[in-house]
Amino acid sequence: MNLLKERILTDGYVLGKDILKVDRFLNHQVDVGLLNEVGKAFYECFKDKGINKILTIEASGIAIAAITAQYFNNVPVVFAKKFDSVNADPDSYETNVYSFTKKRNYSVRVSKKFIHPGDRVLILDDFLAQGRAAAGLIELVRQGGGEVYGVGIVIEKSFQEGNAYVSSLGVEVHSLARIKAFIDGKPIFEEA
Repeated sequence: MNLLKERILTDGYVLGKDILKVDRFLNHQVDVGLLNEVGKAFYECFKDKGINKILTIEASGIAIAAITAQYFNNVPVVFAKKFDSVNADPDSYETNVYSFTKKRNYSVRVSKKFIHPGDRVLILDDFLAQGRAAAGLIELVRQGGGEVYGVGIVIEKSFQEGNAYVSSLGVEVHSLARIKAFIDGKPIFEEA
């Protein structure tokens, strides 16, 4: 997706050897026009899968999932919660995931009211690095008897093992921008 790649080059910035900050347009301040194009692209990738639900993880994936859902005839968007609260549903599917950016494990959960046998789920997220968040979401869907029909990623760091790890779980992964390296503080994209 050329528009996304251009935006990464103009407004993204690299920290260290393996972190790309895109908080100017994707996961802190959100460019709704760009996300609209992202949603269209995900629809084109997964439109023939019979998707009836989109699952993401709080917080960065919510805007991506909500805009994308419009193209899937406004299917429900469910997001896995990372944090405990007094009104959390105790009857939830739960798993642990490791956050590459936060360098720690945390529990994620989805109420059993929102994942059911027969659900045809599309998982969406902003980044794919090591694949642990996507794998955790796949596990939550499977705990509920649903089936994951794809994982859509806005930006993949293909020099890390995330795609191979998620694919090994039997799920198709489609990334809109794949970065094969950071050289001299700039992302280098894989060719389509």
